[in-house]
Order: sequence, then C-alpha cells, then structure tokens
Amino acid sequence: MAEAGLLGADGIKRCSWGNSAPDYAEYHDTEWGFPLHGDEELYERLCLESFQSGLSWITILRKRESFRKAFEKFKPKKVAAFTDDDVERLMQDASIVRNRAKILAAITNARAIEELDGSLDDLLWSFAPSSHTRPRRMADVPAITDESKAMAKELKKRGFVFLGPTTCYALMQATGMVDDHVKDCFRAGS
Repeated sequence: MAEAGLLGADGIKRCSWGNSAPDYAEYHDTEWGFPLHGDEELYERLCLESFQSGLSWITILRKRESFRKAFEKFKPKKVAAFTDDDVERLMQDASIVRNRAKILAAITNARAIEELDGSLDDLLWSFAPSSHTRPRRMADVPAITDESKAMAKELKKRGFVFLGPTTCYALMQATGMVDDHVKDCFRAGS
C-alpha cells in the first residue's frame, strides 16, 4: 500500500514532505538526494543544516539567498576571516536566522575547513555508506546512522562545532551521500 501524501496536487508521486509546500516540492525534485560535490557547496549545506537545527527546513529554504549574501556565497576562506564586527552585523540581519551560536559555528567551521589537510568534499564523502537500503515509507527513514555518528565525531575532532549525528545525517541526505527518497517516489533511484 502506498504511503499517504505521496501523490502531489500536480499528480507527481514524491516523498510526502515534498508535497507540503511548493518550496519543498522544488527542493525535493531538484536538489535533495542529488550527489553534491565541492567544498563551497558542501560548506553551504553544512551551514544551512546547522542553522536549521530546531527550526523547519522551509524557513531556511526561504532565507537561503539571504544566507548566501550574508556569508559571502559560503566561501570558507572569506567566512573564516569574519571578525566580531561581522558577527554583530549578522546579528542585526533580519533576513537570516539571527542565532549567535549558529553564526559563530559557521565561522568556526569555515576556519576548520581552512585547517584541513585535504578537501572538505573528500572528508565528508568518506562517510558515505557503501550500501544503503531505500526506505519504503518516511517512517522507515532513520534520524541517525553509524556513518552520521562517525562523521560527527570526526568533524568535532577536527574543530567543527554544532554538527551532531542528526545534523550530519540530514547533510548526508541533502547531498546525496544517501538516497532516502521513498520507494514509490518518482525520484527513487534516479
């Protein structure tokens, strides 16, 4: 039996959350679960997942362009150079999530990227599981995995902050390290 909410108003079967708002449908259909590479691209997703913690993802999606502007298009080298004045500027920017701990984490994590002996891309993708079972329904999608626990532990060891196993698993889903599109979703296995 198909999971309730899979069929969107547009007649497309997608993961149920992808049908809850047009912004979600666009993100689901064109980004979520697609393999993503590049240090800047992955740093952006890492930051956005951290900013999302405790909030709905749609809030972050709707502020994404403002985040890009505020954080220098997520260029780690530029964000790593942010000063206390930049933190105060960001705390006054109503177009982003104004949470001091999350802003400081974005800066700390940019500095940690600059200290890596290799690429962020290689580091993060090293935790992608060699095999993954497609969930039959959304209730089968885990919040954390052994790989996300290992990723969070390694990132913390390397000076990253505000990235626990749940945030790391969300990052893995968003960037295609795992494909959690449910079995009946049109994106499953594509």
